[in-house]
Amino acid sequence: MRHSFAFRRTARAALGLSALTLLTAVLPAQAATTLRIMHFLPAMSNAQQQVIEPWCEELETRSEGELKCQIYPSMQLGGTPAQLADSVRNGVVDIGWTALGYSAGRFPRSEALELPFMLPAGGVDASRIAWRFSQEQAADDFREFKVLAVHSDGGSVFHTRETPISTLEDMNGLRLRASTRMASQIVDELGASAVSMPPAQIADTLAKGVIDGASASWEVVPPTKLNEVTFYHTDTANDQATPTVTVLAMLMNQRSYDRLPEAARQALDELSGEVLSERFGRAWDEAIARARDDVASDDAHTVITLDDEAWQAMEEATQGVAAQWMADQQGGIDRQALAASLTALVEEEAPTLEHRASHQ
Repeated sequence: MRHSFAFRRTARAALGLSALTLLTAVLPAQAATTLRIMHFLPAMSNAQQQVIEPWCEELETRSEGELKCQIYPSMQLGGTPAQLADSVRNGVVDIGWTALGYSAGRFPRSEALELPFMLPAGGVDASRIAWRFSQEQAADDFREFKVLAVHSDGGSVFHTRETPISTLEDMNGLRLRASTRMASQIVDELGASAVSMPPAQIADTLAKGVIDGASASWEVVPPTKLNEVTFYHTDTANDQATPTVTVLAMLMNQRSYDRLPEAARQALDELSGEVLSERFGRAWDEAIARARDDVASDDAHTVITLDDEAWQAMEEATQGVAAQWMADQQGGIDRQALAASLTALVEEEAPTLEHRASHQ
């Protein structure tokens, strides 16, 4: 009897071990982490198609399947573009791609990057400056986030329906869309009237005659159909700083980052930071070149490049915007020191930019 009992006990143990072995074989070693990513543009946008989706694919490969992405374009989980940063901070999403200036006052140190006639036009060059400045001078703006990228939109161009802009005087009385609070101040100081609205509303508002044009990067022209409602496009020369930029950033919830396994965090770090900022910059440069070339090759459109005299007049007209920003001591921030640091950084990173403001 004792032998029979021992046999049954041994058989049950062997059966249990076999079942456990089978169960272990069919279950994954560790469940993958799905990162929820939200942004304010459509799914077919340059940001999602050329950067975010390929980045997610590489992230999954680099992390050996541990990290996957679920992308929510056009604010699909709710809220407005101005609330995106808080959606990330509060954990509504793990990652958000947003324009810092849409949340006015939320990233006060980073506003220095929007100062008039400071940064070069284009994606890579300005994005390299934006990333360095965000890490070296504006890090306190991002204490609540894991910063994955900071980049430029390529700089503002004046797109108008009926009025060509070749001089400062040509700006008088125009109603122009502006993307941020700083951009609105710049447009106003140039003699026009700024109207704030998201990119998706520009074409319809122009077609109805509510505004006369827009201050916007070349990159947004095709997706917003701006080329169908504006026919004059005023750009800066290669050696001239752009009137202003919209600073964009990929921000991650810090708790979401901290919860990742160490190997997954390492994979994320390797594909982020300066690397991802430059990746955005390259995608923007390619999109800008395509949009500008398409418009320039169309006889219905006229592309105007500011001469040095017109550029100088516009820069001088906006010096008050910079002076007012630097004089602001809200939050105990030394904005004059920030502007001086940015000036030095631009001189270092963009030495061929002969015409630029110097805020000291």
